[in-house]
Amino acid sequence: MARIGVIGGGAFGTAMACVVRRSGHDVTLWAREPEVVTAINAQGANPRFLPGIALAPGIVATGDLAAAARADFLLLAPPAQHLRAVARALTPVLAPGTPVVTCSKGIERGTCALMSDVLAETLPGSPVAVLSGPSFANEIARELPTAVALACRDRALGERLARAIANPRFRVVVSDDPVGAHLGGVLKNVVAIACGIVTGKGLGNDARSMLVALGLGEAVRLGLAMGARLETFLGLSGIADMDLSCHSPTSRNMSLGIALGEGKKLGAVLAERVTVQEGVHSAEGVAALAQRHGVAMPVSAAVDAILNHGADLDATIARLLADPRPFDLAASS
Repeated sequence: MARIGVIGGGAFGTAMACVVRRSGHDVTLWAREPEVVTAINAQGANPRFLPGIALAPGIVATGDLAAAARADFLLLAPPAQHLRAVARALTPVLAPGTPVVTCSKGIERGTCALMSDVLAETLPGSPVAVLSGPSFANEIARELPTAVALACRDRALGERLARAIANPRFRVVVSDDPVGAHLGGVLKNVVAIACGIVTGKGLGNDARSMLVALGLGEAVRLGLAMGARLETFLGLSGIADMDLSCHSPTSRNMSLGIALGEGKKLGAVLAERVTVQEGVHSAEGVAALAQRHGVAMPVSAAVDAILNHGADLDATIARLLADPRPFDLAASS
C-alpha cells in the first residue's frame, strides 16, 4: 500500500483518485474548491464535476496542499494552464525526490512548454512521468475498463508507478517516450475541435474521419521533429486517444467544436461550462511549435485561426480542403 496524493479536484483528478483507491492505496485528494472537499468527505461524491457518480470509498479530500503532498508520489491533474502555479505552490511542501505524474494534457500558453518541461523547471528534484491515453473521467470513475500509457524516461520508475496505479479495470502500459505521450494528448484535443466543427456543420462522417487521419499525420510530423517516436502515435496515447475524442460527442473538445459548427460563439460556449476545453488553449501553442520546428500542420493552424484569430469557418474549411499539404505525410513546411 502506498500513500498517493492527487492534486486537482476536477473530473479527471477525482476519477484518478478513484482508480488508485481501488488499487488499494491511501489517497488524499487536494481540491481548490471548498465545496468539492466538503462533498467528497461528507457524501462520497463530487457533484460539481462528476454529477451522479458514487466515488470509491475512503478517499480523503483536503484544501491543504501540504497534506496531499505527504505522499509516495503525486498525480497532478489541474488544468494545463494552471500547472505551473500549482507546482510552484508544491515546491516548499513536497519532499525532494518525490515522483510526480502529470495527467494534464496541454501546452503552456506563452512558453509553448510541455507539461513535463513545466515540472522540470518548477520541481527540479522530482522525477516526472506522463499519464496519457483514451480516458473519459466519468467512465474511469464508474470503473469501466480503461487502458492508458505512462511515459517516463526512467523506465524502472515508470514500471514501479504503473504497478502502483494499475488494477484489472485500469490497465497501464509503460513507455519511455514522454514527448510523444504529451503531443498525442495535446493534438487529439485540437483535432477533436476540428471534428466537432465539421459535425456541427453537417459535413458528414467521411469528413470527420478524414480529419482524424490528417490530424494524426500532423501529430506524427511534429512528434518526430521534437524527438518522439512513431510507434507512440500508433498506441494508446496517440491514435487511441484521438479516436475517442474525435468520435464522441461527449468529448469536451468535440462538443465545443459542434457548438461552433452550429453557429454559436466561442465566448458564449465557454461561459456555459464549468470544465476546461484544453484544445482551446493548446491550438495556439501547437501552431507556434509547428512554426518553430518547420512542420506543416494545416489542420491545427485552421483550428488556431478559428479560435484565436476570428477566421470564418466556411472560408477556413474551403482553404483547408484546397491545401495539398495535409494529404502529404512527408510535408515539412
